Amino acid sequence: MRGLRRVLARRRRLIAALLAGLAVACVLMAVRQPQGVAVLAAARDLSGGRLTAADVMSVRLPPDAVPDGAFPAGSAVTGRVVAGPVRRGEPLTDARLLGQGLLAAREPGMVAAPVRIADPDAARLLSPGDVIDVLAAFEGDAQQALAVAHAVKVLARPVEADAEGSEAGALLVLATNPAEAAQLAQAQAQARLSVTIHPR
Repeated sequence: MRGLRRVLARRRRLIAALLAGLAVACVLMAVRQPQGVAVLAAARDLSGGRLTAADVMSVRLPPDAVPDGAFPAGSAVTGRVVAGPVRRGEPLTDARLLGQGLLAAREPGMVAAPVRIADPDAARLLSPGDVIDVLAAFEGDAQQALAVAHAVKVLARPVEADAEGSEAGALLVLATNPAEAAQLAQAQAQARLSVTIHPR
């Protein structure tokens, strides 16, 4: 027992130094920055509409799990319009928000055409990616409604349009070519627009 005490007394400085080093290592591990890439994600389930600060949070993902077009933490996205439903925790990308990213994967020459259809309940049936025809019914015209756009894809259905009431209709953003966009603009100025939905 006395021999052990003598050994401990001789090694006291070494033991103290080892304990101090261990304490420093523990502190460094506690304050070390978390691993991964910080990107913006939905802070709650989003059905669409305009982003607020409360809708967005920062998450860290492994570098190989960061999707293309993700927004780095700190990016200014408040006020941007979400193209469709987003789940809580899902990273926000340029393809999810109205803007050039929505057309990035489309054919060259395509444009995003905002169109207001008469029936908001019909618009609620649609999601981004759906393919539709747009029909125009002109007032006082006894003929059948005319198709003014064929097989166009829905890019977004901004949810805030639903709150404007049935008389205002509902807004859709469609991927069209410039000629179709011009036809749609002329039709919605003169007629009530409706849609038919292509099967997936």
